[in-house]
Amino acid sequence: MSKKKLAIFTIIIAILLDQIIKIYVKTHFILGEEVVFFDWFRIHFTENNGMAMGFEFGGKAGKLFLTLFRVVAVSAIIYWLMGAIKAKTHNAVIVAISLIFSGAVGNIIDSIFYGVIFDHPTRSLAKMFPENTTGELFYGKVVDMFYFPLWQGTLPEWIPFMGGEFFTFFQYIFNPADAFISVGVALLFIFSKQAFPK
Repeated sequence: MSKKKLAIFTIIIAILLDQIIKIYVKTHFILGEEVVFFDWFRIHFTENNGMAMGFEFGGKAGKLFLTLFRVVAVSAIIYWLMGAIKAKTHNAVIVAISLIFSGAVGNIIDSIFYGVIFDHPTRSLAKMFPENTTGELFYGKVVDMFYFPLWQGTLPEWIPFMGGEFFTFFQYIFNPADAFISVGVALLFIFSKQAFPK
């Protein structure tokens, strides 16, 4: 398989997987609903305005800025990917950049389109392509669902700043797009010599 075909295949599969899972969760789970598979693995449906770890950024204007910034960042990533393909970079690097691109695009789709292609109930299932929606283009929320509370408990008193407090590791809820970005970044570290030659 050529490097270009590898990149296209990776991007298509990753974006499809991301969107299929998000759409399924959004249309089959009520916001806040949780399914426990194990103590350390749960599906928990939540939404955020698009920043990592659920942080907010400057209200409506900040949300729009963040989405537009992501679009510009994705343009830079595709330029990087095309350069890597032309330079015949190692396949792992091609996959890594493709995964980062796919993850960014997956969350951009949520941010741009989910506000208008879904309705926004808080106590019932969302409907896709409803007759009436109160959302706006560029103001959709990113769907998150994977929750891995690997350990929960009270931290020892001797730990600075957090001693004696209840703590969950890993407390953040994420989606496939976030996972693709993380795997892509990890691959770039592992294959850093091939990704960033002198």
